[in-house]
Amino acid sequence: MPTDSPAAAVPRPLKLAAAVVAAEGLVLVVLGIAEALTIQGPRVFMGLTTTAFFVLYGVGLGLIARGLSRASTWSRGPAVFAQLIQLLMAYSFWGGGTKPIAVALALAALGVLIAIFQKASTEALADDPTKDKDRPVL
Repeated sequence: MPTDSPAAAVPRPLKLAAAVVAAEGLVLVVLGIAEALTIQGPRVFMGLTTTAFFVLYGVGLGLIARGLSRASTWSRGPAVFAQLIQLLMAYSFWGGGTKPIAVALALAALGVLIAIFQKASTEALADDPTKDKDRPVL
């Protein structure tokens, strides 16, 4: 892919963000599989749609993580959007017995956002037309 950078050119904060996003994706896929194993008669449709959502979202996060690990410019927007959604999810888990989950979700999302917006990461993810001379400029 022409917008990918060599592994040596990917800054450490971006590699860290990619690792956290990949872990988030893996957790979602595992949750999707766990949901599929617990589907029972009266909630088949809900179970199948929840399973599909978790697995597809997890796979999507895996693709985003791969893009971040290669400093692909397309991965920045979806990664930021996914982390903002995760911050909203953390807020919804706040209170009661789910407070530790809320803290974990929020810390992971904030860590990824901070890593993506580091100067080195921003420069690595910048859409620079001079990096790819074969790509047409619109």
